[in-house]
Amino acid sequence: MIRILLADDHPVVREGLRGMLAAEPDLEVVAEASNGPQAEALAARLAPEGGLDLILMDLRMPGGDGVESIARITAARLPVRVVVLTTYEEDRDILRAVEAGAAGYLLKDMARAELAAAIRAAVRGETVLAPTVAGRLVDRLRSRPSLPRLSEREVAVLRLVAEGATNAEIGRRLFVAESTVKTHMLRIFGKLEVADRTAAVTTAMRHGLL
Repeated sequence: MIRILLADDHPVVREGLRGMLAAEPDLEVVAEASNGPQAEALAARLAPEGGLDLILMDLRMPGGDGVESIARITAARLPVRVVVLTTYEEDRDILRAVEAGAAGYLLKDMARAELAAAIRAAVRGETVLAPTVAGRLVDRLRSRPSLPRLSEREVAVLRLVAEGATNAEIGRRLFVAESTVKTHMLRIFGKLEVADRTAAVTTAMRHGLL
C-alpha cells in the first residue's frame, strides 16, 4: 500500500483527490495539510515510522510556500517522495521545485489513471513530469549555463551550513571572521542562483557539489 499526504489549501481539491485515489486499491490517503508547514510536520511524524511514502504538494498556499517545504523535507532526509501537483507551469516554479528536491511536477488537469501511475512511478524512485512540464524544463536547462564550481573554502562553509551551523559558528570552526563567512555565503548564493541557505544546500547536493 502506498501511503499519501495531500497538501493543498483548497478543501474541495483535497476531497476530490481523496475520492480519485480511493478508487485505486494500492493507494491510500493517510493525511491532509492546508499549507507547507503542516505538511512538513506531518511528514516528520509519519515518514520515519514508515507511515508515509509520498506527498502531493501544491505550490502556492497561504501560510507556507510549497517549494520551501520541499527544500526543508529534502534537507531533513526524510524517507518520503514529494511530487508537485499544481495548476502552475511557469519555468520559474518548475525549476525551483526540481532544485528543491521534488521527485516530480504534475498538473491538476491530468486523468486519474495518469495520476495513479505517476504516484507509483515516483515511489519506485522515478522522476515524473507532465509532458508539457518536461518539455519546458528541457528547453530551459539547455539554455541555462552550467553551475560554476565552488571553491574548497566555499564547499567547507556550505558543509557546515548543512550541519546547521550559524555564520558565527562557521567562522570559529574555520578560523575566519564572521564577515568573511558572510562574504562566502553571498558568493555561494550567486554561483548557485539561490536566495537562502536551505536552497543553497539542496541545490549543491543535487548537483553533486557536496
